[in-house]
Amino acid sequence: MKNFKSTPLVLVVFLLISGDILEAQGGRKNQERRLQKLMRLQASLGVPLANDAANDAVGSDGDASKVIRQLQSTVAALGRQLIMQQLFVEERIRSEGSSGIKQIRLQTDGTRPYHSTTYTGNSAVSIHNHANYDRTIGMGEFAAVLNGVEFRTRHNDYKFVMPCRRSKDFHCTEDIPFPDVPPEVRNKATVQEQIAEMKEWFKAWKNQDKSHRDYTKYFKANLCYLEGAWMKSSASLEESFDSDRHFLDATDWFDLHEKARFSAYSGRKDNLENFAYLPVTISGLINGTIPELAQWNYRILCHPLKKDIPFSHFRTVDDLHSRMAYKSSMALQTGSRRARFQLNPDNREYWSEEKAYQRSFLDELMEQIPGKDNYPANITDDIFGYTAFTLDPDEDGNDRVLNAGYYHRWFKVAKKGANGLTQMHRSYSDQNIFMAMTSQEKVAGLSIKDCKLRKKNNRVKDCGRVEQKWTYAIPLEIVYSTPLSSWNPYNLHFKGDAKSDLGKTVREGPNGSYRNGKKEANLAFDGTNNAFYYHTPVEMFYTNGDRDAADTVRYRGVGVLDRQGEIKSVDASGFRIELNIDGAGEIRQRWPIMPVSVEGSTIMKEIEALKDMVMEQRKYISLYRELPIALASDNATDYAPTLRDIELETTVATEDPPGPHTHMVRLTADHIKIMKEDGRAVTVMTSTDFGHFHQLRVRYVKRCDCFRISKCDNQRGGCWDGHSVELIPTAG
Repeated sequence: MKNFKSTPLVLVVFLLISGDILEAQGGRKNQERRLQKLMRLQASLGVPLANDAANDAVGSDGDASKVIRQLQSTVAALGRQLIMQQLFVEERIRSEGSSGIKQIRLQTDGTRPYHSTTYTGNSAVSIHNHANYDRTIGMGEFAAVLNGVEFRTRHNDYKFVMPCRRSKDFHCTEDIPFPDVPPEVRNKATVQEQIAEMKEWFKAWKNQDKSHRDYTKYFKANLCYLEGAWMKSSASLEESFDSDRHFLDATDWFDLHEKARFSAYSGRKDNLENFAYLPVTISGLINGTIPELAQWNYRILCHPLKKDIPFSHFRTVDDLHSRMAYKSSMALQTGSRRARFQLNPDNREYWSEEKAYQRSFLDELMEQIPGKDNYPANITDDIFGYTAFTLDPDEDGNDRVLNAGYYHRWFKVAKKGANGLTQMHRSYSDQNIFMAMTSQEKVAGLSIKDCKLRKKNNRVKDCGRVEQKWTYAIPLEIVYSTPLSSWNPYNLHFKGDAKSDLGKTVREGPNGSYRNGKKEANLAFDGTNNAFYYHTPVEMFYTNGDRDAADTVRYRGVGVLDRQGEIKSVDASGFRIELNIDGAGEIRQRWPIMPVSVEGSTIMKEIEALKDMVMEQRKYISLYRELPIALASDNATDYAPTLRDIELETTVATEDPPGPHTHMVRLTADHIKIMKEDGRAVTVMTSTDFGHFHQLRVRYVKRCDCFRISKCDNQRGGCWDGHSVELIPTAG
C-alpha cells in the first residue's frame, strides 16, 4: 500500500475495484469485513461518503451497493476534475508563450541576470561534438514546451536517423544515407591527391560556388526535429529514440517519475544526465470512472531535405542577453556555439521584415516530415464535417486534400469561417507548433461527439464519437552531411558496432592491454568502429576549433592501424558544429534554428520591438516619440527611410450582399522593395469592413507605376464581393 499512498488517484481506483469485487462476492461476513476495510481506505484518502447514512452501509446488501455507487460517483468527479486541471495548466502555458525550447541546465551565474544560462549558455541548447561517433549528434538536456506540455529531456546525443520509408511500424527508423565521395576525389591515384581535391570541394561549399565544384550533389541539408506525443501508459518504460551514449535510467515509468521528483526536491542531478521529467495525465475515463493514463514521451529524428539550403538563407538571431554575457559582437556570436539562426521564410538571400499570412519556407520543409506513421502515412482530417486541404491547389487549380499524417501548421477548408477566411493555422495562438495525425495504437487519442447534417433533413443530425490521434513537433537544427562520413582514403577496416565482438577488437591490444589511439604499434587503434570513427587524414583539418567539456572527439588526430599494420594519422569523421578545413577555413555544419518558447509571449514581443528600435535607430526613427539624444542634433531628415509605408484602397464592391464598401490596404517599405526590386508579389490583409476582410496577393506593375491584386482570398483576379484588381492610393 505504500505506493498507493503516494498517488491518491490510484487509491480511488483501488477503492472502486475493491467495491466491485465486494459486491460480486457472496457471504455476509466477508462483505461486511471487506466493506469496512474499503471505508477505512477511503477515510485515509480523505474522501468522505456522500452522506452520514453511508456509515451504516454494512447493514444490508442494498446499502453496500449504494456505497459502491457513491464511490463510483466520487471517482468520476475526481477524475473529471483532474482532467480539467490538466487542461487548465496546458491552456495557461499555451497562452503565455509558444512551443519551443525553454531552458538548459544552469552552467553560469553572475552579477547581472543575463549572466546566467537561458536556452543558450556556452552553446545553444547545449550542443557539442561527438565527431568520434559515426552518427551521433551531440545535444545535452533541455526543457521544452510542445502544445502546452512542458517537459525536460535527458541528455540527448541523438542519432542521424530518419523514420522508416516503407514501414509503418511504431518507432521504426533507418539510417540516413551518407553522401557519396565525389568521383573526382575517389579516382585520384594517391591519398595526398585525394586530400588536395577534397579540400577544393570544401572550398566550393564554403564559398557556395557551384562553378568551382557542384557541391550540392555531395553536401546535403537535413532537418532534425523534436517530436512529442501522449502515449498510452504501460508499466514498462519505452525508449522512444536511440542514443549511443544515453538512455532513460529507470526500471519503469513510476521509477522515472520518482527520480525526477527527487532530483527536483534535492537539487541533485544524475551524473550521466539520464533522468528526464516526462509528465503523466488522465486522458479519459472508462465508463466514466476508471482512469486511462497517458504518458508523455519525445524523440529526436532527422529528415533528408529534397533541396539544398544556401548559407545565405540563414541569419543570426540577436540573442542580446547572450551577447552581453560574453561581450560578443554579432560577428563573434555568429561564429560561436551560442549562435541561433533564423531560416528565411521566403527561401531567398534578401531579408525583409514583414508579416506572414501563409506558409513559409520552413512550412515547406516540415511538411516533408511524417508523424508516427512514418513516410507511408496517408491520413485525412475531416472532423466537424470539413475536410482539410493544402494551401496549394493542383495544376488545374483544384483543392488537394491535406495528408494530415505529415507535420504542418497551415491548411484550409471549403467553407469560410467566422473570420471570413478559409485558411487556418493549427492551435489558437501557438505560432511554432507543427502537428501530424497518426493511427498508431500506442498513441493516446481523444474522441469527441461529431454530428453531421443529414442531406434529406437539415434539422436532423447524424452523431457519433470520432477519435483522432495527434503528435507535435518543432524544428531543432539544419545539419549538413558531407563526404567525410563516407570517405576512407586509407581503406581502414571498419568493424561496425563498437559493442559487437568484432567492434571490440578495435581497443584490444597485446597481452590483454587496451589501445588508446596513440601513434605507436601497440597503442594505435586496430581498425575503426562506430564509436571510434576515425577515417579522415589529419591533413584535411587546420585546427579542430573550440572545445566544450562535453566533447568526446580526440584532437590532433589518433593512430589507426591499416590493413597492412601500418599506423595512419587520422581525425574523426563524424558530425561537428564547425569544420575548420585547411585552405577553406571555418564552415558551420550545424545550424540551430529551434524556436524559443518565450518568444510567443506578449512581453517578449514588446521587448523584441524595443530592441529593434534601439539597435536600428535610423531605420525606425519615424516610430520614436522623441528623437534620441545622439540624433537630435543632426538633421533628422538624413535618417528618414528612403521608402515609406503607403496606404491603398480597394474599389467599391459591386455584389449585394454584402453591399457597397471598400477596404484599406497597407504596404510596408519592405513590401514595396520586394515588389519593385525583386519583381515578386506579396501577401497582405485588408481592413475589416462589412463584417469581413480579404487576403490579397499584390504585385507592382511598372508600366503604370501602380499596384494590382493578382489573387483575392486565393482566387485569381478580383474578390468574391466585386472589388476589382485595382488598388487606389489614398489622399494621405
